[in-house]
Amino acid sequence: MTTTLYPLRLKPLYKQYVWGGHRLAGVLGRSLPPDEIFAESWDVCDHGPQQSLVEGGPLDSTPLGELVTARGKDLLGRHHPQRRFPLLLKYLDAEEPLSVQVHPDDRLAAAMKLSDPGKSEAWCVLQAEPGATIWAGFNQPVDRHTLETAIRDGVLERYLHRFQPQAGDCLFLPAGTVHALGAGLLVAEIQQSSDNTFRLYDWNRVGTDGRPRPLHIQEGLDAIDYAQGAVAATPPRRTELPCLERLVACDKFVLDRWTLAAPQSLGGDDRCHVLTVLAGAVRVEADRTDSPLGLGQTALLPASIGPTRLSPDEGGPAIVLDAYLP
Repeated sequence: MTTTLYPLRLKPLYKQYVWGGHRLAGVLGRSLPPDEIFAESWDVCDHGPQQSLVEGGPLDSTPLGELVTARGKDLLGRHHPQRRFPLLLKYLDAEEPLSVQVHPDDRLAAAMKLSDPGKSEAWCVLQAEPGATIWAGFNQPVDRHTLETAIRDGVLERYLHRFQPQAGDCLFLPAGTVHALGAGLLVAEIQQSSDNTFRLYDWNRVGTDGRPRPLHIQEGLDAIDYAQGAVAATPPRRTELPCLERLVACDKFVLDRWTLAAPQSLGGDDRCHVLTVLAGAVRVEADRTDSPLGLGQTALLPASIGPTRLSPDEGGPAIVLDAYLP
């Protein structure tokens, strides 16, 4: 007998990079070793051997990729079939700046014969320390020769647009955008399921092995959108529901933000929805656990379960991100 799908909670995968810190435990309440730093939490992931596992219910410990293969129509609805789950949800804790980097688009990734597709992404800021900076896009017209010379001379930063984000800001970074997340920021990230990253500059630091981390300058120069101007926080767009804002709508994903002071129904559109909580807590109809979905926790709503009621816990309000395919 086939198990009926239900709202899926998934076990995060953690990444330890030199720029990470302790906010995943201290702010999001994750159970992590206090003497180690953690940079990323991959909360919805179907990326080769890196697999989110279902937590709770009859599908406990099932890899997400197995559900895509065996239950793709129930999981993805109108977007079935897919080679892998097409979205990846992360939390990033930047205690130090990330490298200045760029991601290829689908066309270039295919031309380079990379195993992953291109990578467009969006960041939603949960916490920003005073003076924390994001670099995104260019502050003046540039071309390949200009940037190649700037990288060689160690002055790439002077060509990058920079701003100081606030909690609640959302930034859309289409493939080809040069960008870097600065120190003192905790963000949620939704992206294509891809790990294609070309480092252009890494602040002259060394990795855990004591050596400079590798750069990918020629690949990065091939990937850059040189027409990209300054990139700033995306103003949310109102919808017909007062509690719902549209943050990003592109050909790879849509990202909405719900502010829930009362129960609301979500889904029922023959799509899979990825939900994560940015403030407060919510109870998810048909959830197989007794606890609400709290800060930094994520649930995957399969397409087949239809409209699902979300209720702010203890009166709310709660803020929930909802990511789905167009």
